[in-house]
Amino acid sequence: MSFACPPRSLRGISAVVALLAIGAVGCSEVAESAKDGAKKVARQRSVYSLDIGDCYNPNGKAEGTAITVEIVPCDEPHKGQVVGEFTLDEAGKYPGEDGVSAVADERCPVEAQKYAPDTWALPKSVSLFYYTPTAESWATGDRAVSCTYTDETNLLRVSLETAKSLEPAQTTYLKGSNAVYEALWTTQPETDTVEKDLAGYKAQAKAVAAALDTHVKGLGGVDGTEVGRLRATLTKAAGDWKKAADAADADAFYLAYDAAFTGIDPNKSVAARKELGLATTVPADEAEVWAG
Repeated sequence: MSFACPPRSLRGISAVVALLAIGAVGCSEVAESAKDGAKKVARQRSVYSLDIGDCYNPNGKAEGTAITVEIVPCDEPHKGQVVGEFTLDEAGKYPGEDGVSAVADERCPVEAQKYAPDTWALPKSVSLFYYTPTAESWATGDRAVSCTYTDETNLLRVSLETAKSLEPAQTTYLKGSNAVYEALWTTQPETDTVEKDLAGYKAQAKAVAAALDTHVKGLGGVDGTEVGRLRATLTKAAGDWKKAADAADADAFYLAYDAAFTGIDPNKSVAARKELGLATTVPADEAEVWAG
């Protein structure tokens, strides 16, 4: 069965969607009842028309591209959910997979946090993926990127949306905390030593310090003993990041950076998170970074 629309690419840490047209039958589908098969066909939707909040099952498992996915109710077993979307601003020539992915790598975490602000509360095996234009779809005017959380190991059975259920204090904390780590990672210099790019590392320190100042200010309006203690810890960390931003040379930067980086160790926020009723298990990738 042919389609007028070209496929779109799904990429992430590893991809889970393969090109598979509606009506194609594999060995695993032979055993399906006619009723179940009809339901699956009826639920097919073009990857061009995905909406934020859609829960879905891909029509394949190999890395590659997709034309359709099976949309399912979020309380039914599913592999992924659309948690954000945006439109690429680029015009003219297709920037290539790497060019498109570079933008998606930066934007999708931000868009996803609007839908599911507490990344600590996500299932451990969930990873961020995104549907992006291919060279073929770009030629037809496709500029949309759909950001998804996909569970490669298990099946999801609930919506991952949490933004609407958060209390004001929880939202304030998460907004400030997410901004701090976003500032840290999005401004990370490409060089691996301060000596090679002191200006770049100082710019990173300045960005983190500014985000911390905003976070500390927000926490000033949140009640709680542990929140107060965290606020004091982050106030000191902000000062250390400012010292790093003002460092005269690499040695001075290193001296300030050690305390600054330790000051925003996610483990230091566990008690405050517990007090606020938020998830308290540090994600494995973050724990590994601060474990050194």
